[in-house]
Amino acid sequence: MLKKLFKFLGIVILLLIIAYGVLYYLYNKPIPTGESGPEADALAYRMLDALNYKDFNNTKILEWSFRGDHHYKWDKEKEIVTVRWDNIIVHLDLITPQSSIATVNNVTTSYEETQNLIEKAQNYFNNDSFWLVAPFKAFDRGTERYLVDMEDGSEALLVTYTLGGDTPGDSYLWIIEPSGRPKSFKLWTQIIPIGGVEASWEEWTETESGVILPTLHKLGPFSISMGEVKGLK
Repeated sequence: MLKKLFKFLGIVILLLIIAYGVLYYLYNKPIPTGESGPEADALAYRMLDALNYKDFNNTKILEWSFRGDHHYKWDKEKEIVTVRWDNIIVHLDLITPQSSIATVNNVTTSYEETQNLIEKAQNYFNNDSFWLVAPFKAFDRGTERYLVDMEDGSEALLVTYTLGGDTPGDSYLWIIEPSGRPKSFKLWTQIIPIGGVEASWEEWTETESGVILPTLHKLGPFSISMGEVKGLK
């Protein structure tokens, strides 16, 4: 009986490997090459202007959720983010993370558990906030920007992160509409093994503070809802 089970599992694993190989062959794309310099920066600034970057800088509070699982209230002035998931709340201090406070069922956790929850909250925030404000990170320290000529004659913006975050080295190719607003980006990241996967940026909303933010992404058959997105003055 065990022999048949192991044989069955072996066949399943083999089929999964073959399927991954086929998908990798069909869809994996190399990172495109482009030209750095003033023209690339100008396209990045056009994207920022289309989303009211000045209003983003003046926004005091950002609120959103990620797929309904993680909930955020980001005080940009104090650099404190309240991160909620399940029965856990972490008041994450972005300047001095070790001073953050964590509770489970409204009860303060032990030092060791608090450190584990702080790390988890940081990882959640780094990922989930990127899906909200990535366009505004095009000029972060350690970024490189390249103007890429697309096959259809349009121009796209490649942004590579050489420093910081959880996965330095990740690259994103922004497909930008004539208005300057991003339509989608293609990803070359450590977490996704197939390069060039495209994710949409859509259902934009102009918040109370004036900044324009996305409320939905589509990545293949998956949808990523950002919940009720708020930007407050």
